[in-house]
Amino acid sequence: MSAGGAIVGSAFSPINPFQVGIAQNLAEVPLFSGGLFRLASLALALRLWIFATMRHARRTRIVPEVIQSDDRDDGAVGGNHGAILALVLVTFGALVYGILRLGWDFDQMSALFFITGVVAEAYVRGFQSMTYAALLVGFAGGIFAVLDQGRIVDTIVHGLFTPLTGLPLALSTVGMMGSHAVVHFPGPSVSGQAVLTMPILVPLSDLLGLSRQVTVLAYQFGAGLCDLITPTNGALLAVLAAGSVEYQAWLKFVLKWYLALMVLGVGVTFVAIAIGLQ
Repeated sequence: MSAGGAIVGSAFSPINPFQVGIAQNLAEVPLFSGGLFRLASLALALRLWIFATMRHARRTRIVPEVIQSDDRDDGAVGGNHGAILALVLVTFGALVYGILRLGWDFDQMSALFFITGVVAEAYVRGFQSMTYAALLVGFAGGIFAVLDQGRIVDTIVHGLFTPLTGLPLALSTVGMMGSHAVVHFPGPSVSGQAVLTMPILVPLSDLLGLSRQVTVLAYQFGAGLCDLITPTNGALLAVLAAGSVEYQAWLKFVLKWYLALMVLGVGVTFVAIAIGLQ
C-alpha cells in the first residue's frame, strides 16, 4: 500500500513537480498541461493497483495479532502528532509555491526538506529503526553516482534512444517507454532521468512528428512505473526494509502488475496519439 500507491500515483500524476513538471518544462510545453487526460489515466491506474492490493490482501489474510498497548502512546492523535502533520502540510505548501512562483530548483527543495527534518524532532525515534533502510538508500545512490560520474549513463541513453528514429510513430512510443525503463535501473532518480533524457527525446520526437506531450507521457510511464521493481531505487528498498519484506517476495507479487500497468501506459499513449494530445 505504501510503495505501490505512491509510485503508481507519481507515474500517472498530472501535477507531480518532480516528474511531469520537470519533463514538461524541458519539453517546453505549458506546465501541467493535459491535466484532465492524465487525471483520467490516473484513475484507471489506481483502480488497477487497488484491485491488485485488495486481491493480495484477501488471499493472504492472517489472524490479527493482539498487540499490548503502550500507556505512553495509545494511538490517538495528540498534540505532537498534530504538530508534525501541520509541519508536513506547511512544508509541501511551501514546496508547491516555491516551484510554481519562485522557480525553485533542487538546492532550495533540499534545503526545505532538511529544515523540516531538523524541526521535526519527533521523528528521531522513528529514524532509529530506519538505519538499515538508510544504508540501502545510500548504497543505491552510490551506484548511480558511479555510473553518472563515469558518463556510463550517457552512453546507455544514446545507445537506447538513437535507434528509435527508424520506427513507426506508435512503436517509437513503446520503444521510448522500454528504453526509459532500462535507463531507470542504473539511474533511479526520475527527476534526474528527465534532465538526462528529455534534451535527446524532444528533438527526436519533433523529427518523428510525435507530440512532445506524448513524449512526456512515455517518460512518465517508462521511468515512473519502473520504480516498482528497480533494485537500485532507494525509496522502494527503504519501504521494503521497514516492512520486513524481502525484495524477491515483493518482486514475485508485483511483477505481473507492473507489466499490466505498462500495458495500460502503452494504451494511454496510443489514445494520446489518436486524439492529438498537445
